[in-house]
Amino acid sequence: MSKLQGRIYALAQRQNELAMMIGACTALRITHFRLGDFETSGQYVKQGLDVWRSGGAQSAPEEVDVPAGACLCYDALLKWHSGETASANAAIEEAISQAKELNDMHGLAVALLIAAILAQAGKPAEAERLASEVIELSTRQNFAQWLAAGAILRGWARSVLGNTTEGIASIEDGIGGYRATGAIRGVPYYLSLKAQALYLANRTPQALEVVKEADELVEKNEDYNMRSGLHLLRGVLLTAMGAEEAHIEASFQEAIRIAKEQKSIPMEKRAEATYAEYRCQKASGSAGRGFRLPLW
Repeated sequence: MSKLQGRIYALAQRQNELAMMIGACTALRITHFRLGDFETSGQYVKQGLDVWRSGGAQSAPEEVDVPAGACLCYDALLKWHSGETASANAAIEEAISQAKELNDMHGLAVALLIAAILAQAGKPAEAERLASEVIELSTRQNFAQWLAAGAILRGWARSVLGNTTEGIASIEDGIGGYRATGAIRGVPYYLSLKAQALYLANRTPQALEVVKEADELVEKNEDYNMRSGLHLLRGVLLTAMGAEEAHIEASFQEAIRIAKEQKSIPMEKRAEATYAEYRCQKASGSAGRGFRLPLW
């Protein structure tokens, strides 16, 4: 797939076709993001945004997403991985504003969903509010995939806020609805949210099984952007279950290694902080249940 996308990109360059160039950048940024190559993905996002801001490219009427809005959404995600939180928030706010201005309801649903994902980092109430907006909009517009994704995000937020019973039910319904649309991309991420909710509900063995399922899908579909997060979550779950120290250490160390490799500053910091907490608790003989869950 990446070879074909590269050929389209080269053709767009030769023909100096700006709309085609944005489309090629879109395809390449998605591919590299899924592979966990955030740096290269960011380069294509920047190039796509530069072309759009030049004012020379027009969206084709048949396109589902306005390319500029899609670029801004990925720009927000990639800036978050670069540790630029303020810039990430500014990019997603621009995406939301642009979608509203253009009356691009599909783009608005996606932008609100990305905003909810960004809000997961320490703002579960905000994530719940934004996910509810996604659900409301998607219900009106019959966006089945984003309706399901919104339900997953809202279920995660409610679990973190203390209502695990309702939260897990919402997540499971959402994952079922998401898969029913035929969607594959992003399933490991949504499964990781289910695993977190199960952990919060004291259902750690089930949470670990969900992580294993997510791992299998990561390898099968080359959805590598979630690898560090899944290793980190596995380390937390294994600690809670009192697993062998070697397995726990390996999970945390792999989470840190992959985050560094992918140049994801927030994931690296979270993995290192969680690993340090594990080492501290282990030294005091208190490692186990009650271990802090790293939210993302």
